[in-house]
Amino acid sequence: MKKNNGSRQESCWMLQTKRADFGTLAKRFHISPVTARIIRNRGIVGEEAVEKYLHGTLRDLYNPHLLKGMDQAVGILEDKIKSGKRIRVVGDYDIDGVCSTYLLYRGISRCRGLVDYQIPERIRDGYGINENIIRKAAADGIDTIVTCDNGIAALDQIALAKELGLTVVVTDHHEVVRGADGSEQLPCADAVVNPKQDGCSYPFKSICGGVVAYKLVQVLFERFGIPETEWEQMLEFAAIAAVGDVMPLQDENRILVRRGLRQIACTKSAGLRALVEACDLDITQLTAYHIGFVIGPCLNASGRLQTAKLALEMLLCEDETQAQEMAVQLKELNEERKNMTQKGVEEALSLVEEQYENDSVLVVYLPDCHESLAGIIAGRVREAWNRPSFVLTRSAEEADSQDGEETVLMAKGSGRSIEAYHMYQGLCGVQDLLVKFGGHPMAAGFSLREADIEEFRRRLNEQADLKPEDFVRKIWIDVPMPLEYISEGLIEELKQLEPFGQGNEKPQFAQKNLLIRSSRVLGRNRNAVKLSLVTEQGYSMEGMLFTEGDRFMEELGSQKHIDVIYYPDVNEYNGNRTLQIVVREYKLHP
Repeated sequence: MKKNNGSRQESCWMLQTKRADFGTLAKRFHISPVTARIIRNRGIVGEEAVEKYLHGTLRDLYNPHLLKGMDQAVGILEDKIKSGKRIRVVGDYDIDGVCSTYLLYRGISRCRGLVDYQIPERIRDGYGINENIIRKAAADGIDTIVTCDNGIAALDQIALAKELGLTVVVTDHHEVVRGADGSEQLPCADAVVNPKQDGCSYPFKSICGGVVAYKLVQVLFERFGIPETEWEQMLEFAAIAAVGDVMPLQDENRILVRRGLRQIACTKSAGLRALVEACDLDITQLTAYHIGFVIGPCLNASGRLQTAKLALEMLLCEDETQAQEMAVQLKELNEERKNMTQKGVEEALSLVEEQYENDSVLVVYLPDCHESLAGIIAGRVREAWNRPSFVLTRSAEEADSQDGEETVLMAKGSGRSIEAYHMYQGLCGVQDLLVKFGGHPMAAGFSLREADIEEFRRRLNEQADLKPEDFVRKIWIDVPMPLEYISEGLIEELKQLEPFGQGNEKPQFAQKNLLIRSSRVLGRNRNAVKLSLVTEQGYSMEGMLFTEGDRFMEELGSQKHIDVIYYPDVNEYNGNRTLQIVVREYKLHP
């Protein structure tokens, strides 16, 4: 399983084989059979589901009253607002937490509530609500705390809040804490809104904290008689949260994101407009990619390197000049974060190469790395090796030793997983080593004593039931489609399937045995290759491959044929439009 940093990862190409009457679907929805097949490959079954997928509107969103605890939570907030009680929203420092806080703060303010907000500092406070935040709220005369994107696992902290006489409403989307017997352990809040709690009849569980908050604002506005159009005008923040928190772009998430991306063009947030401009993006042409890889990282950067309040204050800012200044600051922070991340990735990959290449579960300790970057670096390690990956950094926290005479060094970690490994369950198997932990099947965060890292590594690997085939990256092909079939009409039609992302991946087509007539490296950084390709029937088309150009040319050598997985595109240059393919994966052969 050795994998050099410079080599391409082993992969297995798989063809989707889901069945349906593609011809009938194509006629019914005025699409090509190719597009009908792709929709079926995304798990969409039945005409009603296809209609919702292609043409869903906000009327197709699920009733927020189906969320268990929603009416109770809104009833509490209505009483507190009307009686003039002070309310504090407590969010989180990532993009979902920032957007959730924005939505609740704006929503409660619109109902004339006395509301402010608090976002934990990543290094000082750690994830979610903590004892200091609760005591500060009590000292400040706060009557009610509303959490968003956190709180479901804060059993002790919320118990403290109740002891201090605070009213607490929890809104969250993370996994519920379970006892050893699997029983649900909810915080003792006055109301809990979370689609993952037992007995919740909400039809779609995979919504983020921002969407839960957006739904709460919808019901709150109903209670206060505020026009629904005002709720709809906040849609873009639910969409940004869903993409930024890597929620599946399925069901109502797809509708929210699709509509939200369009609405950003007319957002009332001067800060969001300023950030889009600072990133040199066209606000009328934003995609989920732009949110996930350009806008989102900038919003996250303040919470990683400084305070997430900067991102929230920018979104709330109504002064265009100030908003522009804050947007530039966020962009600069993100550039700093990218440089720090690259250094950490290089160090982590070297350690894996030198010491852990035979481990099924990769555990890398980078003591001097900024702890906010651990999750990003873990994701890059996972991508490079296709194995569950944990990256740990030395924590600013210290724990008292049992004899009370010395302090114990602590480490914080983040993990990113593969489909074959349930990361949260993996941590449950070593929870006696952990001071605290939480997460999902694909990602997790935790802290432990520095002295326990090696034992943590050993036991995770000992308990992991992973086979060599689990480490081979599977690449799914939607349709094996000859280049001759590509047309501008098909490319335009495929746009109906957007937004692409987690759970609604960009379609992938394949063709074998293309002749490489010529190839040349392009770009200032020589990170693109232009290929002139010819099919066995003599049809020619250009292809673009974005990779390290010189390394590809070295790999190509004297080989003349290539199998490709691709996406069709139109190249526009000097007023001319030509068809081309963007090569996403390839296999060379003589």
